[in-house]
Amino acid sequence: MKRTIGTLGLALLATLGYAQTAWAIPAFARKYRVSCQLCHAPVPRLTEFGEAFAGNGFEFAVGEPPRDTISTGDALLRLQNDFPVAIRYDAYVRAQTEPKGGQNAADLQAPWVIKLLSGGQIADKVSYYMYFLLTERGEVAGLEDAYVQFTDVAGSGVALLVGQFQVSDPLFKRELRLEYEDYQPYRVRVGLTSADLTYDRGVMALWSPREGTDVALQVVTGRGLNHADANRQYDGDDAKSTMVRLSQDIGPLRLGAFAYRGYEKAGHALNTITMWGPDATVPIGSAGEINAQFIRRIDRDPFLSTCSIANPCPGGMVVPFGTAVNSGFAEAVFWPQGQGGRLFFTALYNWVDSDRPVVSLRLGEQASAAGYLSKYSTLNGGAHYLFRRNVRLMTEVGWDFEREQARLILGSMFAF
Repeated sequence: MKRTIGTLGLALLATLGYAQTAWAIPAFARKYRVSCQLCHAPVPRLTEFGEAFAGNGFEFAVGEPPRDTISTGDALLRLQNDFPVAIRYDAYVRAQTEPKGGQNAADLQAPWVIKLLSGGQIADKVSYYMYFLLTERGEVAGLEDAYVQFTDVAGSGVALLVGQFQVSDPLFKRELRLEYEDYQPYRVRVGLTSADLTYDRGVMALWSPREGTDVALQVVTGRGLNHADANRQYDGDDAKSTMVRLSQDIGPLRLGAFAYRGYEKAGHALNTITMWGPDATVPIGSAGEINAQFIRRIDRDPFLSTCSIANPCPGGMVVPFGTAVNSGFAEAVFWPQGQGGRLFFTALYNWVDSDRPVVSLRLGEQASAAGYLSKYSTLNGGAHYLFRRNVRLMTEVGWDFEREQARLILGSMFAF
């Protein structure tokens, strides 16, 4: 085991030595000729300025004079001088004790993710953002985030996003976390339903009626990023899902809450999905912050009336049944050298508890006989070092309380 970890560690260091020769910086930093530090601390985690920059449609200020554009002589056309593009490259070594269910003791995951990102202005107060996964876990995964943003619609202060995004984006953004371990409560799927709080298609409206108050409203398909069917439809039914989220700053503290209502039909079966929960961000003086999320989810018929004597559902159920799932996570991020420093520490606790074995997190439980979980709880601690502003090295140690399994991660992230 030690010999295997050592060999993979040397392989990772060789990979780092090659990738560190990258000289470019990401697209937005190139456009404005600023350091990545202005928006990220550390990459990819956003600073307060970075959050505002994204909210402005990837501009320093809404309606600012166009930058880096071609003069076409046509007042109705705005073209950027250079097509903005950037790449994110993630690579890891994973080692764990007590391998189970087809797991191995050590795995070289390089590359784990390669993203081709682009974003910028199409017209005044109209922008776009998208990324294409050139590889994710060894496969070409296609587009995930892909939306057009209309900022300050009709002078209302409302921003409208249309396309693909994560339902949880107004809560905590999964794609910007520092940890290898995910925010697992956002990934909870129950039974045969597709709805969760990760990627979906729809419309999202964002509004800040006053300083420190934010409102988000979403209407989504509730089906995730599935392919269009034979009728060239993404959604298999007329039912749509809605989510509303409110948050308020109270001094340095931020408190929020969301509610989600969705429906999924299959024939005459109808599953009603209700999710709600509070969230909070609490500063730890000037040295860090704690982020926390709780979610309660209730499904009325998550197996869409497929349970029968010939085909019993988990727990031996032969008739339609409802379920309740409680979940949450708590995350701490520390910056002992300040947010502009090079050293960061993280801790992340995930917890999922269902009244029946009906939960899927897409973490390999599908390969087991039952195919579903009733409980999931992990604790992970990590250290992160900025070799350069756009090169982050990390290590993470975790413990799975249900599997009684330890995990070690050595990793790197490059943005160029």
